[in-house]
Parts: sequence; structure tokens; C-alpha cells
Amino acid sequence: MVKIAISAARSQLGDLVRRAAHGREVIALTDHGHVAALLVSPQVIEDLEDALAVADYQRRMAEGTLGPGIPMAEVRKQLGLEQK
Repeated sequence: MVKIAISAARSQLGDLVRRAAHGREVIALTDHGHVAALLVSPQVIEDLEDALAVADYQRRMAEGTLGPGIPMAEVRKQLGLEQK
């Protein structure tokens, strides 16, 4: 993770955003030496959300607290993917 002071980041913001977006680099913006914010690619957040969803599913499965599922045929019907 690259750390850069907010005051220094002002003049480089466009470049920093592109680095985070395209290089999947995490850039920490610091204020008086403390991390105040992070610039990260939206894909990084989506990957984290996916990982959390999987972990939650696995936890609920292990606890036995999963509700009933939806049959695949019903899912296909709701999505308009019925095979004829």
C-alpha cells in the first residue's frame, strides 16, 4: 500500500485514481501521518463483497441456519431461461 499525504495528493489526484482503478493498487491518503482514506478499484470492493457473501453462506451452512433454497427450475423460469 502506497501512502501519500492529502496535501501532496491534491496535485496528483487524477494519476492516483487511475493507478488505483487500473493497477488495482491501494493508495492510502494520510492526514497528519494517519490514514484518513483509501483509493481502491471498485473491483477490489466487489471482490471483498463476494468473499464476504461466500463466508456468510458457509457460516450459515455450518450453523445449520440456511433457509430453504429455490429449485433450479424455478430460478430458470423467473429469469426467463426455460429450456423448451
